[in-house]
Amino acid sequence: MIEVRDIRKTFFAGTANEVRALRGVSLDIPEGCFVAVIGTNGSGKSTLLNAIAGTFAPDAGEVRIDGRDITRWSESRRARLIGRVFQNPFAGTAAGMTVAENLAIAMRRGQPRGLGIALSRRVRDEMIERVRTLKMGLETRLDNPIGTLSGGQRQALTLLMATWLKPRLLLLDEHTAALDPKSAAQVAELTRQIIRRDKLTALMVTHSMQQAVELPDVIVMMHGGQIVRQVAGAERERVRVPDLLAAFDHVRRREQLDEGVAGVLRAQYR
Repeated sequence: MIEVRDIRKTFFAGTANEVRALRGVSLDIPEGCFVAVIGTNGSGKSTLLNAIAGTFAPDAGEVRIDGRDITRWSESRRARLIGRVFQNPFAGTAAGMTVAENLAIAMRRGQPRGLGIALSRRVRDEMIERVRTLKMGLETRLDNPIGTLSGGQRQALTLLMATWLKPRLLLLDEHTAALDPKSAAQVAELTRQIIRRDKLTALMVTHSMQQAVELPDVIVMMHGGQIVRQVAGAERERVRVPDLLAAFDHVRRREQLDEGVAGVLRAQYR
């Protein structure tokens, strides 16, 4: 169980550039649940993911995994529990190291690292079998520098690395956004397969409405640093892309009305 309780974060507080990125966000993610977070630019979705990952400390609120309060844990300490795939296919890996060496590091996440021991014959055989499941022919390229692979290939391997030890939470940060359509579809399908096969708990930030309706169990919509809607259960089974787009339009219209009313009130009481 992942619990986010009343998380708040303001950047550049007290200045002309103040941004209230998170305004009391609370979210429960049951074990084995796949949640997608959608929202317009600046809605707070990536900030929420970074708060859970430990990229920064929130101003208020708590993050708990399996009942443990990890709010003040460092990002590196949280890596024992959290796997993450970034938007950039070249983030999260060492370009100059081989595929096998990158996988060896992933296998020892949160443990003392020693490549000489990690790359034993037994471990290498395991790598071959796991990489073969990606169905990209990469099991024959374990000794190639990972930086020589295409973006789609590298992102598929990054996904494999992030899930190698079956993390308590998998964070997907728009992980197909930088890929061409064919590679994006391939990595999205791999994501679905791995999460379902390993029964992982996952949180995905995405701009793709198609992925939002096809992949997760729950859809969370954010706007203005808050969660404005959750779609789950029977409603989730019925929802389609036009429904999500209509929901966005509704939120925008409501915001415009609220701003209009506030403007009238300010004018009356000047």
